[in-house]
Amino acid sequence: MKPFCFADGSIIPSEKATIHPMDLGLIRGYGIFDFFRTNNYKPIFLEDYLDRFMASAEKTHIPFNYSREDLRKIIAELIEKNDLKQGGVRMVLSGGLSENHFSPADGKLFIFCENLDFPAEEKYKLGIKLLTLEYVRPIAEIKTTNYALPVWHSYHWKRLGAEDVLYHWDGLVSESSRSNFFIVKKGVIHTPDQHILMGITRKNILKIAGEVIIRPVSLEDVWEADEAFISSTTKVLLPVTQIDDRKIGDGKVGPVTQGILEKFRNYERELIG
Repeated sequence: MKPFCFADGSIIPSEKATIHPMDLGLIRGYGIFDFFRTNNYKPIFLEDYLDRFMASAEKTHIPFNYSREDLRKIIAELIEKNDLKQGGVRMVLSGGLSENHFSPADGKLFIFCENLDFPAEEKYKLGIKLLTLEYVRPIAEIKTTNYALPVWHSYHWKRLGAEDVLYHWDGLVSESSRSNFFIVKKGVIHTPDQHILMGITRKNILKIAGEVIIRPVSLEDVWEADEAFISSTTKVLLPVTQIDDRKIGDGKVGPVTQGILEKFRNYERELIG
């Protein structure tokens, strides 16, 4: 974590940030967050992240008294004070101190700056493994702080050499615990349409990728895919070459996946100038 953060309405040393032990964020796991990267001191896709964060506050009924312009100014000051040329910015809104210890109240806003390391280059070249997990994330369209299941389950997948999980329910896949999911069949990209967080990286992949079919994607579709990949803020795009004990396609990173990754990196370079 970088030296300065936003908490209690002002920028303070990060080590002094505190939260009340009866906040709903702690006793109920109720809160929202968002996370974006900086490159050359510029926040990447900032407006998209602010859109989602403010919408999440409204949908979770957590009072939020900061304007978009307030957030922009706080973020700009934090990036400068923390000398965050390349890193991550995490916005967190807690569920607040509730009179009945259940209903959302005035939440507490934190904004932290962090160091950020991308996955090892080997993973981009060779691909990663996912494990299927029968699960639907609660209120998946909102980026809540409720990651109890994957945090608990991560011990299992790390032991089996997997990067993450692939959620599925009633025969349909949705997403990974921290990423959106795509398959490629006969050169065409497909991505699930339900029980997913509308990822910002996913949104921008859809802009640059050309034809993408957004539809229900079954486990059978996954087993028959030629390629697969996941996308997220902290990974950009990681090829998936194995799920459970099955290879995807020929078990190698495919040309469509490689092409989209290169397009995205060029797109980002254009944005930051």
